[in-house]
Amino acid sequence: MSFLRRRKGSDPPKKSEPSDEIPTDKIEPEDDDDKEKKRRRPDEEKKKAKWSCVDTCCWFIGLICSTWWLLLFIYNAMPASFPQYVTEAITGPMPDPPGVKLHKEGLSAKHPVVFVPGIVTGGLELWEGHQCADGLFRKRLWGGSFGEIYKRPLCWVEHLSLDNETGLDPSGIRVRPVTGLVAADYFAPGYFVWAVLIANLARIGYEEKTMYMAAYDWRLAFQNTEVRDQTLSRIKSNIELMVTTNNGKKVVVIPHSMGVLYFLHFMKWVEAPAPMGGGGGPNWCAQHIKAIMNIGGPFLGVPKAISGLFSSEAKDVAVARAIAPGVLDNDLFGIQTLKHVMRMTRTWDSTMSMIPKGGDTIWGGLDWSPEEGYECIYKKQKNNHSQVEAATEMEKVGSRPSRAKYGRIISFGKDVAETHSSEIERIEFRDAVKGNYMAHSNVSCGDVWTEYNEMGWGGITAVADYKVYTAGSVLDLLHFVAPRMMQRGDAHFSYGVADNLDDPKYEHYKYWSNPLETKLPNAPDMEIYSMYGVGIPTERSYVYKVSSSTECFIPFQIDTSAEGGNEDSCLQGGVYSVNGDETVPVLSAGFMCAKGWRGKTRFNPSGIPTYIREYDHAPPANFLEGRGTQSGAHVDIMGNFALIEDILRVAAGATGEDLGGDQVHSDIFKWSEKINLKL
Repeated sequence: MSFLRRRKGSDPPKKSEPSDEIPTDKIEPEDDDDKEKKRRRPDEEKKKAKWSCVDTCCWFIGLICSTWWLLLFIYNAMPASFPQYVTEAITGPMPDPPGVKLHKEGLSAKHPVVFVPGIVTGGLELWEGHQCADGLFRKRLWGGSFGEIYKRPLCWVEHLSLDNETGLDPSGIRVRPVTGLVAADYFAPGYFVWAVLIANLARIGYEEKTMYMAAYDWRLAFQNTEVRDQTLSRIKSNIELMVTTNNGKKVVVIPHSMGVLYFLHFMKWVEAPAPMGGGGGPNWCAQHIKAIMNIGGPFLGVPKAISGLFSSEAKDVAVARAIAPGVLDNDLFGIQTLKHVMRMTRTWDSTMSMIPKGGDTIWGGLDWSPEEGYECIYKKQKNNHSQVEAATEMEKVGSRPSRAKYGRIISFGKDVAETHSSEIERIEFRDAVKGNYMAHSNVSCGDVWTEYNEMGWGGITAVADYKVYTAGSVLDLLHFVAPRMMQRGDAHFSYGVADNLDDPKYEHYKYWSNPLETKLPNAPDMEIYSMYGVGIPTERSYVYKVSSSTECFIPFQIDTSAEGGNEDSCLQGGVYSVNGDETVPVLSAGFMCAKGWRGKTRFNPSGIPTYIREYDHAPPANFLEGRGTQSGAHVDIMGNFALIEDILRVAAGATGEDLGGDQVHSDIFKWSEKINLKL
């Protein structure tokens, strides 16, 4: 009690006056609880004043959420035209979209239009699957949000892979293309493919009955789309219906990317007699097609297809691998990333349609190429004003010639890529003994089918010792490293140059998608356009190395350490670049319309008029412009206002001459003349 009285300010009792001090024996001792409270109180006060990590995290998360909701509210509350106001404040007045502009000029819908999507841009949905795919009936496995990749990646790979032997559905799995305009209007939320073009066509009067998306399963070999889904027959029937219901007006066909090759196949199929063909007769194309406006067409293939099939990578994957070494090769979360990508994509026979065609005649040999001397030194000028025809001009500011030997599509080592062929010692690989496994161990690689585990180190060494591969020898390389894949490919595609197009062998469907081994239809009133972007570095050839990885890994990699020495070099990160649209080199996109089909040639016996329309790439001036209205990139060009205007004018009745004929910014005519091809 004395302790409590002291706290209240009362004096302790005094029994004597002699001393002011209180005898210690007279003070009541504090109990243990009181002492513990006194000891804890400062610590508790100190703890209360301290800011914990948990508090910081909670406040940080709360701040992010609050900011997100605020921005979301502002985005939904502000007028839809606000981004345009901001953009115009920065760059000046924006031009009217092509549909609005041409509607003001009085143009209106005339010819029905047919869209032919390319590889990967069309949606695929599940109709039948294994137990791991329960709940995904008619859900998109490709296109859309791609949510299933993260939820169940191995199940996703399993269902998007085709059978290794037949190239068709695996047992118990049915994945089919999405139908209608929604099949390829957007690849993913917010990422347009055909949507901008469709919207502009609608501005001049088009609607769904005058537009048709020729969706197909882009994984399959072209003839197999007819075998399994009767897709070619459906395209034929729909075109015939559109012509009939539009007073006999012929269709304007607009293929993009691999869809260009698919429609080349269709034109031969539709006129060929049944059962191999559609039985439409020799005049079907002349009676039903006004024009074919090919966008970003890989007519002669793309070198990118070689690197994809050889090592499941391209420039972007190689860069990612260099930034994070080993991540793509490691067994990350139970998934050997690139191995599973290779396992899946090597079952897609369509990828083999884009292997370079024409061999060394078109793409060049060890010491020459059509693009020889191409300069990679550029000065970029950005200008997004609507009155400027080419918003980004890529002007050469130096005269140093390129050291690139583009004919060498694959070289093992930078020195091999640059040395004269007479100084390169090569060891023949075609008859090399492969061996059984890449490494002598108990590890089983059979669950991830890539065929590399069957090569052995002897086969891998033989590939590297041959040192350099051109467009001709690279076919032998693919047959050596992936014989079963190429066996399927050989049944559906061919990559040569025909000596005699009247030879009956060229009536087989395997030649129909190669413009160098087939004739265009007898349709002199039809027009063919080659429309593509230029001014973007595009993959043309590669420097490779043997991977240091062992066991179940891909044994070859692009050597990202191979550099040209300066930022303007054609060699960056193991990849030699040339002019193109970032995916398709100019040579592949433009040669047929520049020379192979120009005038009456053996490939174009009826003299169908051909036009080249190149679009000089200009990146967006600011992020509010999205992917830009003057882009020449392979997919972004689908939103290019100049390209869309050309399409709308032709659909409304214009001809190539009305558009002004050829529009060329590259050296395609110069390069084409270097190619010694019998016409």
